[in-house]
Amino acid sequence: MSGGTPVGGGGFMRQRHSQGYASSGDDIEDDACSRLRSFSPQSFEEEKRTWIEILENFLWIASAALIIYFGDRDSNLIYLLFHDERIRRLPLYLGMIGIGLNALIFIYTSILAWSVKRFDEKWGLKEWEVTSITALPFVTTFGLISFCLFTFALWPIWSFLTLPLLFTLFMACMVITPYLILGKFRPQYDEFRTD
Repeated sequence: MSGGTPVGGGGFMRQRHSQGYASSGDDIEDDACSRLRSFSPQSFEEEKRTWIEILENFLWIASAALIIYFGDRDSNLIYLLFHDERIRRLPLYLGMIGIGLNALIFIYTSILAWSVKRFDEKWGLKEWEVTSITALPFVTTFGLISFCLFTFALWPIWSFLTLPLLFTLFMACMVITPYLILGKFRPQYDEFRTD
């Protein structure tokens, strides 16, 4: 057996519960519970990438704010959605229903993920993971149908610019959504293993 301490008689004694023990990785079972985690600071490449991501996020949000503020140059987007006769109302409302269904699915799977305890199922998929996986085709379908309906509804105002405008608004929503979460999921480590 590798990764142990030699004892008299040519054998090795395993040190699974020793505080300072870190194996060489030879014994998979010992290595799984005794691997040291490094807490090194981020490298320069990771910091540079985060600044680029922050800049990209800012550009998406600023672009969406300009779209909402300027609208069609005469009035803002909110006023247009409520009062403009050029907009086809039925596709707009159906698209909003699709977005609402997506939001309900996201909220349901998020609440389900928060309520499930970590120790319920050790080796299989948890209930919220199965629900998230089975909900994924519905979320994708509702999203694509809603995007097409919004495009059809707003085409008389912006014509070809409708596609990049809607995509910019979608990306701004995707950038803002993680900041709306009340808490963060943190990796949980098994500090005290009994197996």
